[in-house]
Amino acid sequence: MLIALARTAEQASRYCLSFTAASLRPELASVVAQVHLEQGDWRKTKAAVLERNALQARSASTAKRLESELRQRLQQLNPSQLELLAQGSSDERNAMAWLAVLKRIAIALDLTREVLARKLSSLDPVLRRSDMAGFYEACERAHPEVAALSPSSQQKIRSTLLHMLRDAGLLAGKAGKGGTLGTVQRPLLSPKAHGLVEQEDPALLGGFLLSPAPTVQPAAKRVRRAQRITA
Repeated sequence: MLIALARTAEQASRYCLSFTAASLRPELASVVAQVHLEQGDWRKTKAAVLERNALQARSASTAKRLESELRQRLQQLNPSQLELLAQGSSDERNAMAWLAVLKRIAIALDLTREVLARKLSSLDPVLRRSDMAGFYEACERAHPEVAALSPSSQQKIRSTLLHMLRDAGLLAGKAGKGGTLGTVQRPLLSPKAHGLVEQEDPALLGGFLLSPAPTVQPAAKRVRRAQRITA
């Protein structure tokens, strides 16, 4: 039993690395979300998306890969988040598509918290190849599944993550000379999108380079605390 529990814990900590079939693709994620609102069931959603070629893929195999990856991300969202993805503004679609990535693809959340957030807090928002190289080296030490990938698979993962960061609005500008990749920035997050993220888990705001709002004590508690301090 202990061995089984240890294996379960090890599997739970493994990165999901099979996400390169699609970058962020908020417009396609929105299509899948709209179909799901109609169908109300993920199995029926899958069938409808493929039958209609709703993702406008050039081949059946491409359609299947896109649908599978996007659906697995969107299954992480709650009904309110799915509705905003399907019916919200362009910025809100981006935010919900990125939230789905953060909840399914842990390496994306770690990259945002450990690299991008540090760049902003150190007042050095320029992202460099050396920053990314250091992150991936640390990933390989902590996650053997990353080190086990072929060089071509590693490169595809790195390229897809960079595309996602740009599409989500966390990285602006193109790669330049001297190993620069762009400038880190906070993405646009509407009050509604912010609320849906914070209501579920304030820690997820870190994936948008934001911090949870400080907890405000009720007035009665503040008064009692002040009385104890002055007593």
